[in-house]
Amino acid sequence: MPITAPHTPRVISKEDAKAVIEVEGLYPGYGMTLGNALRRVLLSSLEGAAVTVVKIKGVSHEFSTIPSVMEDVVQILLNIKRLRFSMHSDEPQKVTIKAQGERAVTAADIEAPSQVTVVSSSAAHIATLTDKKAAFEVEMTIEKGFGYVPVEVRRTEKMEVGTIAVDAIFTPIRKINYEVENMRVGERTDYNRLRFIIETDGTISPEDAFTKGSEILVDQFKELSSLTGGTEKESGGAEDVVKEGEESHGVRVDDLGLSARVAHALENAGIATIGDLIAKNESDVDALEGMGEKGMTDLKKAMKKLGVHFTEETK
Repeated sequence: MPITAPHTPRVISKEDAKAVIEVEGLYPGYGMTLGNALRRVLLSSLEGAAVTVVKIKGVSHEFSTIPSVMEDVVQILLNIKRLRFSMHSDEPQKVTIKAQGERAVTAADIEAPSQVTVVSSSAAHIATLTDKKAAFEVEMTIEKGFGYVPVEVRRTEKMEVGTIAVDAIFTPIRKINYEVENMRVGERTDYNRLRFIIETDGTISPEDAFTKGSEILVDQFKELSSLTGGTEKESGGAEDVVKEGEESHGVRVDDLGLSARVAHALENAGIATIGDLIAKNESDVDALEGMGEKGMTDLKKAMKKLGVHFTEETK
């Protein structure tokens, strides 16, 4: 019997940011194979936004205390790390809190630019002011990233005096588990039913997370499936590579599958085709307004697939 494709995934139940997604008809053993792969991708490879740096007025290090504030700085930082944000920019953004008087400070007190949305509940607790004359001012830097990045990884970054780096929890996945059970397909009873229980932080739906994770795996395996024999690859030589690149010069940049932001940045710079693009050097394109680090990475990846590269910069 040939290895058959599974049935289309379906949502069994959903409540807020938690969903159960089921896939039936998996070839024997594929439940564990696909379940483990997708779980690891969802935890490590979905982009999210998190607080990376905190600056609290009057505080020089994380082991300080703040007058008229019930929590110490360590507890306040823990509360801040739990906050969830959605970002519409690839560049770091700053949000602030300015609170006075005897009251609780919550996520509702956060002032954010238009590129940042506070996803956490407005009641999410940050600190407690215990005096009518108390003042509490915080500036937080929000960045995009993947997975979990501890402070130690970023120790080499230059930090402004009075700022505190925090562990960044970028992943939008709060919990993910999967279950595999046998099911009948025809005369066989050892086919697999794969069930995912996915809970997100609200910045992405469980269904979208499932889809994006699957697409990441598909893209990775596409590259693996393009393997050709070494001898055949070598026989083409540099001439074939040049020809392949030349044939791409007329391809429009808006056909590369880039984000709307990156495509717009290129369009504003008068870059409409691959030919226009490779006439530029990398630093010029990188400096375009709206490009960003992720946009540049995606662009270079698309160029690599076409066998083209930027013009070398003159020294």
